[in-house]
Amino acid sequence: MPLQMNKEVFITCAVTGSGGTQDRSPHVPRSPEQIADSAIAAAKAGAAIVHCHVRDPETGAPSRDTRMFREVTERIRDADTDVVLNLTAGMGGDIVFGDVENPMQLSQQGTDMAGASERVAHVADCLPEICTLDCGTMNFAEADYVMTNTPGMLVAMGRMMTELGVKPEIEAFDTGHLWYAKQLVADGILDSPALVQLCMGVPWGAPDDLNTFMAMVNNVPDDWTFSAFALGRNQMAYVAAAVLAGGNVRVGLEDNLWLGKGELAQNWQLVERAVTIVENMGAKVIGPEEVRQKLGLQKRAPK
Repeated sequence: MPLQMNKEVFITCAVTGSGGTQDRSPHVPRSPEQIADSAIAAAKAGAAIVHCHVRDPETGAPSRDTRMFREVTERIRDADTDVVLNLTAGMGGDIVFGDVENPMQLSQQGTDMAGASERVAHVADCLPEICTLDCGTMNFAEADYVMTNTPGMLVAMGRMMTELGVKPEIEAFDTGHLWYAKQLVADGILDSPALVQLCMGVPWGAPDDLNTFMAMVNNVPDDWTFSAFALGRNQMAYVAAAVLAGGNVRVGLEDNLWLGKGELAQNWQLVERAVTIVENMGAKVIGPEEVRQKLGLQKRAPK
């Protein structure tokens, strides 16, 4: 299909993630205060949306602690800088199998399986505008780790998110994830038009070559909104690629630690660079209120 560049672009900053990056850069925020401060700085630099995980403040290990999510969201909401809140709901579907001869002896380190209600508990408590829904099961880079999201689990979680009035951001790591996301909409589990994040270059999902990227883009329904990112060194190249393909962009320390060769980044710097790329392409970077209008989001405060 012919490319139709997006002229009004929103930027999402993925602030900290759940990967093992906490010991590779001092700028990866760990505590709720650090995560919130980094998110606010990213918003001031031009991010309309902040995508937040939480971590154990001491070890940096990923966490699903509802109290920490609540602290992060309250700190961000209490700031004088407006931004759309996007909380992960990807935790709780992690299986680390045993060795190849004893796969069912699951590793206790990294295995984290929870029910649908538990996986969405912090979303129900914090009521962000957006939360993520990883629309498939896939092998990740580690030898025995599988990200597990069965169709039954996705139906249950998707229905809960819809009933809460929180817009799911469909995380599509491969073309089959988009295929199933469209089925969730067809079945009335998710509302249409939907919001999609195209996740490129995550081993072993869709590689971040442009042919695969355009195959992903071409599988997004015309009335849906999409954003895209690539891991590591191609993060900024995909800012341009996503805008040129008609989408929006995501940057942040969840996906890339570097501003340049030998130079570790902070979230606000990655956002600032993305803003420069978008504006130099002749597009406008839009803010949180424009994003709410575009996506039909409702800004609420939890009880």
